[in-house]
Amino acid sequence: MERAAMNPNGQRPVRHVAIIGAGFSGALQAINLLRHEGPSATLIERRGHLARGVAYSAAHPDHLLNVRAANMSALPDDPGHFARWLAATHPEHADGFAPRIVYGDYLGELLGNAARSAPQRLAIRSGEAVDVAFSPDGATVQLADGSQIAADAVILAPGNLPPHQPPELAAAALDPDLYAPDPWAGDIAEGLADDDVVLVIGSGLTMVDVALLLDARGFRGRIIALSRRGLLPRAHAPIPPSPTPRLSERPSLCATELLGFVRDRAEAIGWRAAVDELRPYTQDMWLAAAPEDRGRFLRHLRPWWDVHRHRLAPQVAARVAALQASGRLEVVAGKLASVSANGRTTRVAWRARGRDDLVEVATRRIVNCSGPQGDLNRTAEPLLRALIDRGLIQPDPLRLGIQVNQQAEVIDATGNANPRLLALGPMTRGAFWEIVAVPDIRVQTWSVARRLSNAHWVGGEGL
Repeated sequence: MERAAMNPNGQRPVRHVAIIGAGFSGALQAINLLRHEGPSATLIERRGHLARGVAYSAAHPDHLLNVRAANMSALPDDPGHFARWLAATHPEHADGFAPRIVYGDYLGELLGNAARSAPQRLAIRSGEAVDVAFSPDGATVQLADGSQIAADAVILAPGNLPPHQPPELAAAALDPDLYAPDPWAGDIAEGLADDDVVLVIGSGLTMVDVALLLDARGFRGRIIALSRRGLLPRAHAPIPPSPTPRLSERPSLCATELLGFVRDRAEAIGWRAAVDELRPYTQDMWLAAAPEDRGRFLRHLRPWWDVHRHRLAPQVAARVAALQASGRLEVVAGKLASVSANGRTTRVAWRARGRDDLVEVATRRIVNCSGPQGDLNRTAEPLLRALIDRGLIQPDPLRLGIQVNQQAEVIDATGNANPRLLALGPMTRGAFWEIVAVPDIRVQTWSVARRLSNAHWVGGEGL
């Protein structure tokens, strides 16, 4: 029987939840509400696909998961769920890193099974949510077509926002044929010849995806990846690691202390194990850290943390190394200085790291892989803009996303938490930091579902 959960202030029961966004976070939230026999849900998605988001819907067969299958279960109470599914459906990938499109199929099947098992409790609505209003009687989600959805609570699951625009590229106002501001918004390989140069802004995981995609589409020209430090993601070990020993206490997030700690541990047990053993503590480290320590971590250690923490499958790393060895991929450290159109090419100049002179190159296309936008004040998303303008949401202090408390309740412009408006996934990284990967989001959605279903009252835990 469906439970009617009271919110923390003892207000009206939460019988129906509207979830805006049906990517990984939103879809898994709906699945977990059903699994906990909690409130009914309406899952709202503006795109033509469900349960996949950008990461799994825009993937090419060459794009692999960055985590081994054994740790990619969508269900925290069933760690082997994905591995069993994979062994039954795609046994050739069961022991390693599965293609992301296969993982998208897994998520879609999970959501489809949940919807079929309880059609009266899960509705899926195609459309774009553009505003949310609250009253003493509940909440109303306004859709772009003029229709409305009534609910007792609303969950925002926007996923990652499109990349931010470097000011030099925004000012250049380049033709779409010369500049792809979002690598997943179109065919970045269309119209390229083998003597062309493609400049990729960024050298992280998205750059790797773009390089592999260009290669798979037959592009044999030159790819230049430009980032401030020129760092590439590191690779996973070829074989699964032994279980990482658990630390006896939580380390500090103080930049100098953390750097010294990881270096010492890396010498003792290897850098991969030294990073992995921090994994159970990273959210608590972030929550306990002073604001100034969080800021210093982001300024000085974040790029190094990212390339060691978020790794490449060994076979992907080998392909990247082969592209570099052949001269088709060059990773450079520097800062973009100027961009201008020159017919069917662009003239780009950057200042190499540690140098004063400029490097200039003519590029056929520029692809922005600078990382997802986090600063709400710079987003053009209609729903987020409406909620900001009315003070229902606000940026977190570090401009990483939406400010929420530890229960994922959104904190409004007056500083008050709204128990009827929650946010999930990467846009809550300001509060939790490590909340972009499947192992983190599955716990977050599980915990929120337990609270909304009253399951946390019996042996449950918060985020």
